[in-house]
Amino acid sequence: MNITKLKEQFFKGLADNYPLEELQSFFYLLTEQHLNVSRLDMALDPDIEITSEVLFIFEKAKKRLFQNEPIQYIIGSTEFFGLNFNVDKNVLIPRPETEELVQWILNDLEKKEQGKTVSILDIGAGSGCIAIALAKNLLHANVDALDNSEEALKVAKINANENAVEVNFFREDILEVNSLQKSYDIIVSNPPYVTLANKENMSANVVDHEPDQALFVPESDPLIYYKHIMKLGRSNLKAKGSIYFEINEYLSEDLMKLEETQFFSKIELRKDLFGKDRMLKCSKDE
Repeated sequence: MNITKLKEQFFKGLADNYPLEELQSFFYLLTEQHLNVSRLDMALDPDIEITSEVLFIFEKAKKRLFQNEPIQYIIGSTEFFGLNFNVDKNVLIPRPETEELVQWILNDLEKKEQGKTVSILDIGAGSGCIAIALAKNLLHANVDALDNSEEALKVAKINANENAVEVNFFREDILEVNSLQKSYDIIVSNPPYVTLANKENMSANVVDHEPDQALFVPESDPLIYYKHIMKLGRSNLKAKGSIYFEINEYLSEDLMKLEETQFFSKIELRKDLFGKDRMLKCSKDE
């Protein structure tokens, strides 16, 4: 079988499940991953022969896609902030809006004293994408990152090693932490913030495959993580320190009204590229 025939079979088997553009993206990601064949290579030589082993891999991938499994889990990696990250069912797939959060932090640090060592804590590390992207782009930074999942931390440690950065990872349930071991210039978090009401409108590839504990919060207390992290920030942020959050766009007004926000000198809400309230910054004067 040649690669053109493989493509025809792949598209035919999934045509009812995905739009054409998405199927093309999936197919070329798989050919690059397993054949080291780019879209251009395929256009130049549409008769590339496919082995039975490769055919088996594509059939397996097709079955997983049919079950709405994210392509990132199938190929085992994704790109975030120009870096490659391993991902599996134990970690959330990094999103573009989280890249915007990282960029906000980097932009703010550029305005501060150059060459000064900055201490950063990432709460809810997952794949390590935030902590690693910051460590990679900051020459003078001490970066810590915590997560409640041992399996997630295994993935994060591999990602840190492969991206050649030093991040101190440790396991903690942040809701059980009443005081951090040290103070930080920056605390950043993309905590669970999806309520059950939101869950009904989410796509199957997220609900059925990404880790529940990294996504969902009790309907009765959807801001539980934000409130707790703000309380920790009151005592564990250094003078002029800041907390940066990724947030649920539907809860931005409730977040701004939290009693905990009154302990910070400045609260800034920021929209993402799509005009949605997706980021919040809480800053201290002293």
